[in-house]
Amino acid sequence: MIWESYKKYFNSWEAQTATLLERWLKSPLVLEPAAASLTALMKVKRAVDDRKARAWGSLGLATKRDQERTLHALNQIQGRLSDLEDRLSDLSARGEGGIS
Repeated sequence: MIWESYKKYFNSWEAQTATLLERWLKSPLVLEPAAASLTALMKVKRAVDDRKARAWGSLGLATKRDQERTLHALNQIQGRLSDLEDRLSDLSARGEGGIS
């Protein structure tokens, strides 16, 4: 019995709170400062990331961007190698390549 009363009270409170919070969070008074803060934080993050990349680069170590470029080049080479293997397999299967 006590549990049912508590559940009714909680559900009523939760519905009213959700309605109020939803209206408040959609307000420009909340959204504009939140957006400005997020923009400022992203600018700081970018500045920190750039400084870290320069520090790693000045030590002669590969930066994240360098590693991504290398990985992309390796993936391209792997794709080309796979294509060549497929062509060689086709030629070999037809008996035109002279390779068994």
